[in-house]
Amino acid sequence: MKWKPRNLRALAEIVCGNAEHFHYRSSSYITEFFGDCDLDYVHDGSTRWARVSDKLEEILALPQRSPSVPPAPFVKVIRRVLDKGEAQEGDPDRSKALAALNIVLARKGWEAFYDEHGLGQLRHIATNTIAQIESPHRPLTPSELKRREQLLAYLDKCSEDELIEEVLLPLFRQLGFHRITAAGHKDKALEYGKDVWMKYTLPTLHVLYFGIQAKKGKLDSAGMGKTGSSNIGEILNQVTMMLGHQIFDPELNRRVLVDHAFIVAGGEITKQAKNWLGERLDATKRSQVMFMDRDDILNLFIVTNLPLPKGALPPRESEDLDEDLPF
Repeated sequence: MKWKPRNLRALAEIVCGNAEHFHYRSSSYITEFFGDCDLDYVHDGSTRWARVSDKLEEILALPQRSPSVPPAPFVKVIRRVLDKGEAQEGDPDRSKALAALNIVLARKGWEAFYDEHGLGQLRHIATNTIAQIESPHRPLTPSELKRREQLLAYLDKCSEDELIEEVLLPLFRQLGFHRITAAGHKDKALEYGKDVWMKYTLPTLHVLYFGIQAKKGKLDSAGMGKTGSSNIGEILNQVTMMLGHQIFDPELNRRVLVDHAFIVAGGEITKQAKNWLGERLDATKRSQVMFMDRDDILNLFIVTNLPLPKGALPPRESEDLDEDLPF
């Protein structure tokens, strides 16, 4: 992420507290600020904004997962700047500070906002991707565990279309995928073995295409799919179709092949099912297939702080959402 000097200086002035509505920091407190962000930094007594600007430029030069996902240390800096504990007189909710910060971030296509927990977040405006720094395998907080249980109950009762539209589509958008297109189940003849196709842009700006084959329940290798589960043999035919069929990319105005296939299950994908599928795919296709089961969906959905589907909320919360709608 290359920033112009004027933008770096504007953000540095915010970190230093030289900008209105932001906490003023002397040299020692600037050192403490970056320490809170888990970054090595000791202020050397030089001009504060210039030294901070150099540090921010160093952070922004770090590798990033995709053009729409900034380096994790930069996200930590933005969250620290928006700490609600540093509210200034005349700006108790930090709305003025947020507006001032967004003037700078918008020049690079970003927008900061406060989430439902009052934590500063960073959103890529073009793709609506929210930058995340947490691992999906970290321990969850009590409030996250509660949300996880609500989502778990929703996965037990939702339909396959609801799994795709209410859970998977928001999740993959949040993870940085774009041009996400759902085939749906109204016209099975047009699916060609995939429920969703999407694109992911690498840091090198090369583009990979992904297809998703989603099943609501458990995937196993039994001779016949049991109630609430699907047989992996069904998936083999659909994955073969997915990898062999071209999709039309309207942005490029040409047809392309799917590079990788996600097999996603709202339940468990048994080890036997994965092994069975691997044995029947050749080496090339085997490397193209990835699995996501219920635990993967739950952890990723909660850690990325996505709002729960309406059907997963308690009745009172669902009613409150209806009251907030402007129509």
